[in-house]
Formats: sequence, C-alpha cells, structure tokens
Amino acid sequence: MTLADKDRQLLLLLGENARMSTAMLARKLGLSRTTVQTKIERLERDGIITGYGVRLSEAYESGLVKAHVLITLKAKMLGRVTQQLQAIQNVSSVHSVSGSFDMIAMVAATSISELDRVIDKIGEIDGVEKTLSSIILSTRIDR
Repeated sequence: MTLADKDRQLLLLLGENARMSTAMLARKLGLSRTTVQTKIERLERDGIITGYGVRLSEAYESGLVKAHVLITLKAKMLGRVTQQLQAIQNVSSVHSVSGSFDMIAMVAATSISELDRVIDKIGEIDGVEKTLSSIILSTRIDR
C-alpha cells in the first residue's frame, strides 16, 4: 500500500503520541485541521490505523519480567496453538518465524515465578512440542 509523505509523517506523529490534538498535528504537518482529520478518518477507514494503544512508563515496564519464548509446534497445530496463546493475558504478541522454531511469543509477568508459570502453561498447550525461553535483561531500542 502506497502512502503519501504527509500520511507517513502523520502516522509517525500518532505513533509517538496518539492523543496529540488534531490542531497540534496540523501545526506539525503544516496542514489544516480539517485536512488532518480527513486523513486520519481515511487511514482508519482503509484499515491502516486499526486502533490506538497505551504506552507504559519506563518505571512500570522496568518492574516487569519479560521473555521471548521460542516455540516448536507439532505438525498442523498452528491454528490451535495460536488460539490458546491468545487466551493467555501475559502473552503480548506472537510471531511466526523461519528457522528451527515455528513461533516466538513475547511474554511479560510481574515476577519470575509468574513468568515460570506462564512458560509452563505455554509448554502444556496441545500442539506445542518444545519451548526455549530467553529472559530480556534490558531493552536497548524500542520504537
């Protein structure tokens, strides 16, 4: 999908602060408020913007224990495992990947013991053959 330069700039600004007022966005983009509002509505209608979220503070995030959980699946179990992973609140995202593992799940918990329980829960899902977990020690870049 091809976007105009101003549309890409608008998406970057909304990515930095989705609560920025239309007037402020218009000033930063050098456009009228009406034009910016129309662009936002079109981006939403076209499915480019599918929602808005919350960014958590570094102070809160630093209190969480996060891990990448690499998952190997049994044959033809992708759909079932994905459904089960979606039901686990501690799983924030799941990616299909190439290589010796089939998926990577991003997991966050309030403690090591909670993380351990979540990883065990993932390993118990019917269709999961094996897991390998790496606890994230620090995040160097997060856009």
